[in-house]
Amino acid sequence: MFETFGFEDTSAKEASVLFALALGLLFGASAQLTRFCFRRALIGEDRRQAAGIWAMALAVAVAGTQAAVAQGWISFETHRLLSSDLPVLAIGLGGLMFGTGMVLTRGCVSRLMVLSGSGNLRAAMVVIVFAIVAHATLKGVLAPLRVALGSVTLDLGEMVSLAALPGGALFWSTVLVAGSLTLVRRSGNSMLPLVGAALIGLLVPLGWVGTGYVLFDDFDPIAMESLSFTAATAETLFYGIAASAIPAGFGTGLVMGVLAGATLAALLTGGFHWQSFSSPGQTGRYMTGAVLMGLGGVLAGGCTVGAGLAGVPTLGIAALLALASIALGGIAANWLLSAFSSEFVAPPARQAQQQEV
Repeated sequence: MFETFGFEDTSAKEASVLFALALGLLFGASAQLTRFCFRRALIGEDRRQAAGIWAMALAVAVAGTQAAVAQGWISFETHRLLSSDLPVLAIGLGGLMFGTGMVLTRGCVSRLMVLSGSGNLRAAMVVIVFAIVAHATLKGVLAPLRVALGSVTLDLGEMVSLAALPGGALFWSTVLVAGSLTLVRRSGNSMLPLVGAALIGLLVPLGWVGTGYVLFDDFDPIAMESLSFTAATAETLFYGIAASAIPAGFGTGLVMGVLAGATLAALLTGGFHWQSFSSPGQTGRYMTGAVLMGLGGVLAGGCTVGAGLAGVPTLGIAALLALASIALGGIAANWLLSAFSSEFVAPPARQAQQQEV
């Protein structure tokens, strides 16, 4: 479709960077204002409200994405999340690692990126380490480990998504949306944060349709992408150190947009505060979590946003397994750390709210 716009000096890839920047700005501002975070939805002091926010975003993301598929604008038939060879060991182990890491760092990578924009240096350091490890796992010294774990696969045949099950895509999309809205109704959230959550969810189908339909160029095709932060942070890191040799991509625009949007929202609402580590023990905990999330995010095929919020709407079994593994890892890690190590116990509610990461 992109070639019909008549652009002569701008390629589809260059336009996708600007498009991702706009998506990131909206995500960063909305996530800052709604405190959007999967970890909070699992184990936070206010997990019922946080779960309602996350569920509202997921409901809109599923409905919008599957509506676009039904219209024929996009298709996930060749997408990696719908591969017939499911790397079950890599996804399961990676999800557990990512879930453990987000508990150690008190936030999934999308939340930490947003907090970085509000002056939280702990979060910023975690994001940097996360990006380094993710890049090392994708293309560096940890790549052989990724390949070895990814070689253990389960042949799903035609059953690569919920759409292949009895009832089809419409039925299972309705189940996901209805289940999510049930959590929303029980969350006790006011209308304003739910509107912000719905906007976050809407960004998912906008991303898929924008890159997979509007900006698709038959002569110079680009990858169909949406909100995702594992590969995006690694891409941004590589671009930051080799910008003269490689062009910016969708992921770079997305990360820059999130940081800018979160910073702007924090400044306008008085939420910008410099924060840093309080002890060497805390530093070690956060760095350990960053490494686990960087490695785990790549193995699982994405983070709570990439494999979860944007992945689940594809109805792919891989995305569902990844999100379930992340949730299991987070719950198990929180229980173990609370039970056996006072160093890692979450602070009281009031202190946690002041120092949340």
